Amino acid sequence: MANRKLGKPSDQRVALLRNQTTALLWNGKVVTTEARAKEIRSIAEKIITLAVKEYDNSQTVEKESRNEKSQIVKRDVVNDKASKLSARRAIMAYVYDIPEAKQDKESKSEYTERTKDRAHPVVEKLFRDLAPKYAKRAAAGSKGGYTRMYKLGPRRGDAAEMVVVELVD
Repeated sequence: MANRKLGKPSDQRVALLRNQTTALLWNGKVVTTEARAKEIRSIAEKIITLAVKEYDNSQTVEKESRNEKSQIVKRDVVNDKASKLSARRAIMAYVYDIPEAKQDKESKSEYTERTKDRAHPVVEKLFRDLAPKYAKRAAAGSKGGYTRMYKLGPRRGDAAEMVVVELVD
């Protein structure tokens, strides 16, 4: 993938883009320079498109297990199909894991209980919240366009053009 060099060695550039793309998906907006924003936008659009295509691609399976009394218990479990699992793993390979923030006056046990089903919060947010929202937009006829950029003006010091990249509602 050809991209801008951004005045950094390749390892630093990749880390910077991964970090800012993850921050954009997690927080909804990022303030950065225009050149970086154009790269972030491109990457985020591709990740969101992949999530939109695969977010509802799962199946319900009935599983049997034994409880503490050695009785057979049947329960329905929702499993990802192979293509959704592949998409999830591709996204997890790119974005960083950001731990969910502990809320005010929340004990450690409450925090653990609240976050136990979310091993990768950014990916879960992408598949549970963002993908269904953008799938409605895609069904309405828009292809892509999940992000927007606002120019803020030159940065004091080096006069680099600053922009806000945000996810479209």
